[in-house]
Amino acid sequence: MTTARRKPYGVKGAPYVFLLPATILFVLFFALPIGYAIWLSLHKVQVKGLGLGAGARKEVWAGLGNYADAITDSELVDGALRVAGYGAIVVPVMLGLALLFALMLDAEKVRLAPFTRLAIFLPYAIPGVVAALLWGFLYLPDVSPFYFVLGKLGLPQPDLLDGGPLYLALSNIAVWGGTGFNMIVIYTSLQAIPAEVLEAARLDGAGPLQTALRIKIPMVAPSLVLTFFFSIIATLQVFSEPTTLKPLTNSVSTTWSPLMKVYRDAFNTGDIYAAAAEAVIIAVATLVLSFGFLRAANSRTKQEEAR
Repeated sequence: MTTARRKPYGVKGAPYVFLLPATILFVLFFALPIGYAIWLSLHKVQVKGLGLGAGARKEVWAGLGNYADAITDSELVDGALRVAGYGAIVVPVMLGLALLFALMLDAEKVRLAPFTRLAIFLPYAIPGVVAALLWGFLYLPDVSPFYFVLGKLGLPQPDLLDGGPLYLALSNIAVWGGTGFNMIVIYTSLQAIPAEVLEAARLDGAGPLQTALRIKIPMVAPSLVLTFFFSIIATLQVFSEPTTLKPLTNSVSTTWSPLMKVYRDAFNTGDIYAAAAEAVIIAVATLVLSFGFLRAANSRTKQEEAR
């Protein structure tokens, strides 16, 4: 006598049950805010008369008017140009140092490697606002020990929070905080290189420099692309560093970066509709630049493999 095996109840639906909490959180805190921002960007407030009555202010359809105003806004364009100059300093310097440190830690006979990795990575664990405050006070001539030493030595004391040097001051904060993370990503890829490949390079007479340039760097190219991708996104979204340094100098305006302008329009000026349109434009620009770079990198990789 045989009995039919009972199938476990709800096995097919189990994955959906486990995905449900994450899906709810994604919809509530990601999808809905994005949809609401797009909806706001397509509307505006219409004021009738003196705007004192209850029905004097009315929300109406604006279409693409907010987007047209944002694209032609000189403050938003100037902020984008400043961020472009800031990124031209930050991205190559940060990734160059990250690659250099990763190669040095991956070299043979390196001393205190665990401590060195931790020391380089530690600034990344410090919140951006705290790091900006720390460096901000180090930049102030009245309280900075660096300026005291320069004065005692009779050397010039440039104001790093004024004019052109401000780019270097902000870039230094980003490089100091982001190099460790990128270094860990690249170093992990270096550790995954097969030992027999490195041994074959040694047997062929390749020195440490040749091995790094011809073997290690080409094999960690995907990690370099990934870190460059993250760096582009972080650069376009710079906000905490200039906002934190703003009370310390008059060189940082409320619209120094595009996100600072979005914040000012939304919470200071009160034009949340224009701010929503600006935020959508920044998000689209970030996606286009990031995925455009990824597509170019992938096409180049396919061309090299075809050769």
